[in-house]
Amino acid sequence: MKQKVLSENQKIAAALRHRFEAAGVLCLNLISAPGPGKTALLEKTLETLAREELSRRLHVAVLTGDIQTDNDARRLARYGYPVKQITTGGTCHLDGTMIERALADWTLDEIDLLFIENVGNLVCPSSYDLGEHAKIVLVSVTEGDDKPLKYPSIFFKSELFLMTKVDLLGLVPFDADEAERNARRIHQGLEIVRCSATIEGGLDEWLKWLNAKIKEVREGLHAGFANS
Repeated sequence: MKQKVLSENQKIAAALRHRFEAAGVLCLNLISAPGPGKTALLEKTLETLAREELSRRLHVAVLTGDIQTDNDARRLARYGYPVKQITTGGTCHLDGTMIERALADWTLDEIDLLFIENVGNLVCPSSYDLGEHAKIVLVSVTEGDDKPLKYPSIFFKSELFLMTKVDLLGLVPFDADEAERNARRIHQGLEIVRCSATIEGGLDEWLKWLNAKIKEVREGLHAGFANS
């Protein structure tokens, strides 16, 4: 039964990926356990994008998953971008069908960047493709530096590891270098960015990574037009 569900999800995810690529939408799936600050990261990211000159030409949207509440959607909606809450009613992950339904009344051609904030869980979301360009795994320094070894699947499938709350390094027993080594034991080519949503310049490297991915998708879209 599980294989049948995953197989059906793969079909939906493939269709979503095709739609994202055809519309030139960069879709990023943010995954973490509860607590590393996915919503805080998105708040600061949206705030930064909203005030940057370039971002006035960048159309951003957010889908945020939660088991019960719409708290995250209300927090993120303050920055003026379209935000929609997906309440799973107990399910510990988002799946392709949920994303497909949430996008039903949105026009993808009007979106450049789509953030998906997954349900707080490092296990189930690793099995469900949402058609995203990249999975991004977040672990904060208030967690264990052995997290990559305990949850290898999500680190193996992610393109980027965001180490969050690095402003607390030195105040908690977390070895950032060891966490990076552990992550690369699972996924040698994994990109790693240390960040903080609470200090000046704490998201600079994350925003640099994000801008590079946006450029990559835009160049791919233009290449597709040239070859069509």
